[in-house]
Amino acid sequence: MLLRTSTLLLRTLREDPADAEVPSHRLLLRAGYVRRAAPGGYTWLPLGKLVLDRVTEIVRAEMVAIGDQEVHFPALLPAEPYRTSGRWTEYGDDIFTFEDRKGAAHLLAPTHEEMAALLVKDLFTSYRDFPVTLFQIQTKFRDEARPRAGLLRGREFLMKDAYSFDLDEAGLQEAYERHRAAYEKIFTKLGLDFTAVHAMSGAMGGSASEEFLAATPVGEDSFVGCTACDYAANTEAVVTRAPAAGDPDAHPATEVHDTPETPTIASLVELANARALAGRTDWAAADTLKNVVLTVRRPGAEQAELLVIGLPGDREVDLKRVEAALAPATVAVFDDWPAHPELVRGYLGPQILAKHGVRYLVDPRVVAGTSWLTGANEPGRHATNVVCGRDFTPDGTIEAAEVRAGDPCPACSAGALTMRRGIEVGHIFQLGRRYTDAFAVDVLGPEGKPVRPTMGCYGIGVSRLVASIAEQHHDDRGLVWPAAVAPCDVHLIAAGKGPQLDAALDLGERLSAAGLRVLVDDRTNVSAGVKFTDAELIGIPRAVVVGRRLAEGYVELRDRASGERIELPVAGLVERLRDEVGATRHGRV
Repeated sequence: MLLRTSTLLLRTLREDPADAEVPSHRLLLRAGYVRRAAPGGYTWLPLGKLVLDRVTEIVRAEMVAIGDQEVHFPALLPAEPYRTSGRWTEYGDDIFTFEDRKGAAHLLAPTHEEMAALLVKDLFTSYRDFPVTLFQIQTKFRDEARPRAGLLRGREFLMKDAYSFDLDEAGLQEAYERHRAAYEKIFTKLGLDFTAVHAMSGAMGGSASEEFLAATPVGEDSFVGCTACDYAANTEAVVTRAPAAGDPDAHPATEVHDTPETPTIASLVELANARALAGRTDWAAADTLKNVVLTVRRPGAEQAELLVIGLPGDREVDLKRVEAALAPATVAVFDDWPAHPELVRGYLGPQILAKHGVRYLVDPRVVAGTSWLTGANEPGRHATNVVCGRDFTPDGTIEAAEVRAGDPCPACSAGALTMRRGIEVGHIFQLGRRYTDAFAVDVLGPEGKPVRPTMGCYGIGVSRLVASIAEQHHDDRGLVWPAAVAPCDVHLIAAGKGPQLDAALDLGERLSAAGLRVLVDDRTNVSAGVKFTDAELIGIPRAVVVGRRLAEGYVELRDRASGERIELPVAGLVERLRDEVGATRHGRV
C-alpha cells in the first residue's frame, strides 16, 4: 500500500482545537485521524480508519482463535425484546428510542444480549449444539448526557461483543477464562499498559465481572491495587472490611448537647473537643456519623424516593459507588429541604428515620454496638452515645463511601490499597440465565429433559481502544503509534524537489511492492521543516528522510519512539525495512 500526502485526505492542525479536553482527542484531531461530525460522533479519516481497522483485525483474530463465530445483528431493533428482558426500562434515558411511521417503538442497540438469546432459541434445539459463542464487531449507540473526551465518551462507537452459551456453570466458567486470556493477548499486542480488575455488573446483570482498564491520568474510572497481594478492583467494586460487632447495651445512655453553628463535620469536631462532650477531648471526624440524604429514582418510577446513607464523618459519599450498588436506579443529591421539615439540615441523625419511613443504609463500618456522635434532629444540637442496634437500626449496608489510598486491602490482611485511574477498554461478565430465562431458551438435554443454557458476555470498546492507545503512546510532539496498529510502517519524507522527490517516490513503490504500508510526503508547496513536524505529529514508527546525502547514496532513518537517527545507504534499505517490519508484526493479522 502506498499513500501520497499530496492526494491523501489529510489536514494537520498547528494549534490544539478549543474543545479538545484530553491528549488523545487533541492529537487525533490535530494529526488528521478523525473529525467531529456531531456531539459524541466522529468521522474517521483515511489514516484513522487504517488504525481502527488494524485494531479491529487484532480483536477479530483472537476471537476466532478461541472458537468464537462472527455474526452481525441489526443496530435498529424493536422494543419488545428489551421490554421482555426489562432493560428497556432499566436503561432509561441512556438509550436512543423512537417510533417508526406505524407507531411501533424501536431503539438503537447499546448491546445485543437479547438478540443473541433469541437467535440461539430460534436455531438450537439440542445439547449437542453446545457450547457456542457468537461475536460481532458493530456500531453501538448510547445517549450520553455529556459526550466528552473525543472517542472516549461518545454516543456512537464501534464495539466487539461476544455471547457464550453453555449448559452448566462449569462450561460458563471455562468460557469466561478463555475470553479473559484472549483479552490479555489482545491488549498486550496493542501495546497497552492494562490491569484486569473486579467490577460491578450494573445493568448487564450477572454474578461476576471484570473490567480491563488502560492506565492513564485522564481515565474516568478509578481502580485500586494492593501492595501485598494481586487484588485489583474498580473503586465501585471495592468491599469494605467490617469491624466485629459489639454489645449495643454496653454504652452509656444517649446525651443531647447544644452545638450551635456546627453544620459541618469539621466544625462539630472542633466544638466537641473544646467542650469535652461526653467527657472526651480526642474526638475525630471518624467518631462522627455523617448522614447524607439522596434521592433514588428506579426505572419506570414516576417519583424518586428518599434514601439516607450513614457513614463515618471522615469519609465522603461517592455517588458512582452508590449508583453501582443500586443499579439500575439513578441517584442524585437531595436539595428540597423545605418539603421535608423532619430532616434537619446539618443536624440529621438516624434516630427518627424509621418513624418517618425513610430508608436508611449504612457503611459497613457502622455495625451493631458502634457508638457515634451524630445529629440530634434539632437545629443546633447533636447527640453522643448514639448506638447502632440500640438507638437506630439500619435497613441494610451499602458500599457508598469514597475509597482512599492507604485503605486496608479487603483480600488480605497485610497490604494497603494504591489508587490509579484508567479507561475501561474491555468488560467480561458471567451473566448466568437472566436472558435465557427471560426468553425461555430451553434445549433438549442428554437425559431427554429440557436444559436452560447459561450465558457469558464479553465486550471490547474497539474505537475507544484507538483513543486509549493514543493516550498511552504520545509525547509533546505528537502521536507515537505502536508498530502493530500504526496506519503505515514507513513515512517517507522528500526533503526537497527534483531528484529527492523522485527518489522518495521510487523508494515508496519498492517498499510497497515488498509488502509494507508506506506514506510518502511528496508535497512541493511546504518546507521540509513542516514535513518533519507533521511526521512527528502523525506518529508513524519509522521515518525515512530523503535529503542532502542522496547524491552520496544515503538517506536518514528516524525512529519515532526513541528519536534515534542514523544514516543508511539506499542500497539494501528495502530489504532491511522489510525484515524489521516483519519482525514487529507479531501483533498483526
